Amino acid sequence: MAGKRSVIPFGPQHPVLPEPIHIDLVVEDEKVIEAVPSIGFVHRGLESLVTKKDFNDMVYVAERICGICSYGHGYGYVDAIEHIMNIQLPDRCDHIRTILFELSRMHSHILWMGLMADAFGFESLFMETWKIREKVLDMLEAATGGRVIFSILKIGGLRHDVSDEMLKGFLPVLESIEESIRNCENTFLNDTAVMSRLKGIGYLSAEEAARLGCTGPFLRASGVAFDNRLRGYAAYGKIDFDVITSGEGDSYGRCKVRIGEIYQSVSIIRQCIETMPEGEVSVPVKGFPNGEYMTVIEQPRGEACYYVHASGKKFIERMRVRTPTFANVPGLVKTLAGCDLADVPILVVAVDPCISCTER
Repeated sequence: MAGKRSVIPFGPQHPVLPEPIHIDLVVEDEKVIEAVPSIGFVHRGLESLVTKKDFNDMVYVAERICGICSYGHGYGYVDAIEHIMNIQLPDRCDHIRTILFELSRMHSHILWMGLMADAFGFESLFMETWKIREKVLDMLEAATGGRVIFSILKIGGLRHDVSDEMLKGFLPVLESIEESIRNCENTFLNDTAVMSRLKGIGYLSAEEAARLGCTGPFLRASGVAFDNRLRGYAAYGKIDFDVITSGEGDSYGRCKVRIGEIYQSVSIIRQCIETMPEGEVSVPVKGFPNGEYMTVIEQPRGEACYYVHASGKKFIERMRVRTPTFANVPGLVKTLAGCDLADVPILVVAVDPCISCTER
């Protein structure tokens, strides 16, 4: 005989949630039968500002779509404009942009490790990972002047150069971060208590993940080796790196993939520093954009699309952003259906949703 069904609102404010995600959980006893997401709680209408802000100034607005993903949003916007205007960037600019992108990816993944540690109750591990994250933020601050919003990107390159001396000074810091992550990795991937909360929880097969349009570590944890960096934008076409995948397809696999990607980011940054070209970091930009373009990049959470339509004026007509979390919501709903109520916070954090990006 079936138990009585109830609807429990999960979020938008919840002690374990770093983001104001709102899901209505249909539960029967301690089992989740269905999850119904609700999008729009923090909608700010940022895309509509293209009709009020000069196309150069919109870089600052794009960065403010989200704090954690701010660099990627700025990059996606300027890359679309640069393609419309046929701007060819110097090699040094591409290398420095790639370094900053990977530092942002490390920042996001290490922040996520802390949130996951907090979700399964390891407060000391949470503090340790966020202490490591501070080293990444220190490098970003040294290079750009900012710790959340960086404002170093502009259409046509970078607002200022990052010296070779500073970049070489990052190398010992990266080595220290790598060693610290290896120490934390043992707890995340081998501790019995942690594995009991992650292994087999929220399983999603490769076929289901692809069918539902999942992206990023969420997709790669199900064994699908898809990464937009393989397209070779910025300096990625000149750098060797591996696409990290896992066959587990569960919360443990998602944890494993993100930790592996931190090491890959360190490797990419090292290669960029070692092969850093000389030269300028920007080119002059004249006129106004006229045309349309959609660029696709690999944000820390997965594939992000940036569409820009301009008509030769200082105000562009349309900007549209499709974020990784928007693509991952159907997969999240699928993993929640049938899980224990106590596992819901773990499953939500394992997907790593960014609601600020999604709702804009």
